[in-house]
Amino acid sequence: MPRMKRPSILYVTDLAYPARGRRYGDEDVALTARLREEFDLALCHPLDALSLMDGFDAVVVRNSGPVVNYLTAYEEFRAEARRRGTRVYNPLTGRGDMAGKQYLLDLTAEGLPVIPTVDRADAPLPDAAEYVVKPKDGADSIGLVFATREELPAAVVPGSLVQPRIDFRYEVSFYYVDRDFQYALYAPDPDRRWELRPYPATAEDLAFADRFVDWNGLPYGIQRVDACRTPEGGLLLVELEDLNPYLSLDLVDPATRERFAAAMAASIRRMLAG
Repeated sequence: MPRMKRPSILYVTDLAYPARGRRYGDEDVALTARLREEFDLALCHPLDALSLMDGFDAVVVRNSGPVVNYLTAYEEFRAEARRRGTRVYNPLTGRGDMAGKQYLLDLTAEGLPVIPTVDRADAPLPDAAEYVVKPKDGADSIGLVFATREELPAAVVPGSLVQPRIDFRYEVSFYYVDRDFQYALYAPDPDRRWELRPYPATAEDLAFADRFVDWNGLPYGIQRVDACRTPEGGLLLVELEDLNPYLSLDLVDPATRERFAAAMAASIRRMLAG
């Protein structure tokens, strides 16, 4: 008997992107091998997503690389997906990195626990030995520079964000499918940020991360909440990644990896049924 038709997924990834300290291709090869158990699935480069997406029930955007490298094509894909009513995972309504770094300004203005962020050299900021200046539409530290207070007027150009350089104890990331926490990883050495280890998240930690997931309001999808632990012991948001968060699945145990893949598959099915 012929096999019953299964939902079809166009899985968008740049398998050859040279990510620093990470192997995008390996993660997506392993994850798609698991998802193929439940979906008919094909992989494509982000530059091919627009021309191919009509042949599938949904588009899943994963490790597609910084969109600043193909911004025109990405905007065309978003516009056409909206016009055609294409189901996209993550949905295109994200308020985090999917929409640029404006959310860091918004969260600062709302008084939420985020690294203080402004977009003018003369805006009030905490005193610091150095400041971080980065593009609103940047990713993977592209365009990031450090400047002293005196150097800020020359370093800050239109479209820039400014933050104090935080002397943090470590960085920690919380990984979610839909609004359900899956696992956490941290980098004990701030100078080796991609040498991650499992992190035993506390109830207080999860209350911090849940707050930003709830703020984002995605109906489904994968999110990574990146934070830093200050010398005083609190957490501050570094990034709310809701476009194509790298998952570091190779660093979690097999049971956690399977639980994540199963949660992702169930989430995609809910999207298709909605």
